[in-house]
Amino acid sequence: MSLEQLLRILLARWRLMLVTVLVTVAATIAVSLMLPPRYTSTATLVVDIKGVDPISGAFMPILPMAGYLATQVDIIKSHGVARGAVELLRLPDNASARELYLSATEGKGDIRDFLASNVIGRYLSVDPSRESNVINVSYTGNDPKFAMIVANAVVQSYINKNLELKVAPARQLNTFFNEQIKTLKDNLERAQANLSGYQREKGIIATDERLDVENNRLNDLSTQLVRAQEQTYDSLGRQRQVQDFIAKGHVPDTLPDVLTNPVIQNLKTNLTQLEIKLNDISSKVGRNHPSYQSALAEMESVKQKLLQEMNTIAGALGNSASLAQKREGLIRAALAEQRTKVLRMKEVRDEQTVLLREAENAQRAYDAAMGRMTQTRLESQTSQTNVLVINDAVEPIEPSFPRLTLNVALSIILGSLLAVGIALLRELSDRIVRSEADLVETLDVPVLGMLGRLGDQRGRWWRRPRGGGQPSPLGG
Repeated sequence: MSLEQLLRILLARWRLMLVTVLVTVAATIAVSLMLPPRYTSTATLVVDIKGVDPISGAFMPILPMAGYLATQVDIIKSHGVARGAVELLRLPDNASARELYLSATEGKGDIRDFLASNVIGRYLSVDPSRESNVINVSYTGNDPKFAMIVANAVVQSYINKNLELKVAPARQLNTFFNEQIKTLKDNLERAQANLSGYQREKGIIATDERLDVENNRLNDLSTQLVRAQEQTYDSLGRQRQVQDFIAKGHVPDTLPDVLTNPVIQNLKTNLTQLEIKLNDISSKVGRNHPSYQSALAEMESVKQKLLQEMNTIAGALGNSASLAQKREGLIRAALAEQRTKVLRMKEVRDEQTVLLREAENAQRAYDAAMGRMTQTRLESQTSQTNVLVINDAVEPIEPSFPRLTLNVALSIILGSLLAVGIALLRELSDRIVRSEADLVETLDVPVLGMLGRLGDQRGRWWRRPRGGGQPSPLGG
C-alpha cells in the first residue's frame, strides 16, 4: 500500500476516525475522574561520599558515586528502614492499621513486618539523580498529610539506619578492645615487674655507662699487656746478649746497658790506661821484669772487676726480665678477669635488653589498644552521618494521580493510532477502488485514462499532472 492509497483511505474514513478518537478521549476522562486521587510527597537527600573523618581527622577515601548511591538506594528501600518508619509513626497503635492487618492476615505474623511491606514499602519510590549524589524519596498515598508524614519518617529511619551501620562496627570493636585491654595491662605489669626484679637482683643502675667504663678498662689492660710483653722480650733479649758475650769472654761494650753504666766505663778507661802503661813498660823492660809483672797483674785485676761488673749487669738484666715476666703475668690475669667481667656484664645487659624489649612491646601494645579503644568509643558515640536532608517532604496540594491533562494527551495519541487501525480494518473488510493504483493492483490491467470534473480548475493534488500546467480531465 502506497502513501497515496493510505491518505485516500484516511480521508474517506475520517468520520469513523474522529468518532474513535472522541470515544477514547471521553472514556479516558471518565475513568480519570472516577479514580480516587493519590498524592505524592517527596523529600530530597544529599549523600556525601567524601570528606574528613570527624574522629581521626583523616581524609576518607572517595568511593565510586554510582555504586555507592545504588547501595544507599537499596538501603532506603530495605525492609529494615520501612520497619523503622513504622516504629517512628507508631502505626501498630493505629486502629485503621490494625484493622487492615487483621483483615489481610487474620492476625498471623508480626504487624510491624506487615505494615512495613504493605503500607510503607509498596508505595515508596527512591530515585537517585544521574549526575549528582542527590536522592529523592517519594511516598504516594490517598491522604496528602499521611504521604508527607510517611516520607519524612522514611527519611529519618534511613538516617538512623545509616548511623547504626556506621557505629555498629565501632561498638563491636569497642567491646573487643575492652576485653583485650585487661590482658594487655596484665602483660605490661608482668613485664615491668620482671624487669625491675632483674635490675634489683643484679644491682643494675646504669648498665650502658658502667659497661663503657669496664670496656675502657679492658682496653687499657690490653694496652698495658702489650707494653709489658715488649719490655719482657727486650729484657730477655739483652740478658741473652750479655750472657753470650760473657760466655765467650768478650766485653759487651756495645750493649746499651754497658754503655750507660758509669762503673764499667771507669773500668774500661782504667783498663785502657793500664794497657798503654803495659805497652810502655814492655818496650823498656822484659816480661819478667817486676814492673812489667806489676802492671800486668794490675791490668788483670781490672779485667776481673770488669767481668764481675758484667756479671752484675747480667744478673740485673735477669732480675729485670723476671720482674717484667711477673708484671706481664699479673696484667694478663687482670686482663682475663676484666674480660670475664665485661662478658658477664654483656650477658646481663642482653638479658636486661630482652626484658626491657618485652616491657616496651607490652607498653606499645597497651598504648595502641588504649588509643584505638578511645577512637572506637568516640566513633560508637557519634551522631553525625554523611546524609543531609535538603528538602523535607511537604503536604502536596495537587494529586499526582490521576493526571487529567497527561491522560487526555495520551488518549489523543492512542485514540489516533486506534482510529487509523480501525479505518484500515474497515477498509480491508469493505474494499473500494479509490484510485488507478487500486485498479492496477486488483485487476492487473493497465489504466488508459481517468475521468474528472471538467469545471474543476483546482482539482485534487493527486489529480494534478506530474509535469505541471493546467489540470486535465484525463490523466494517465
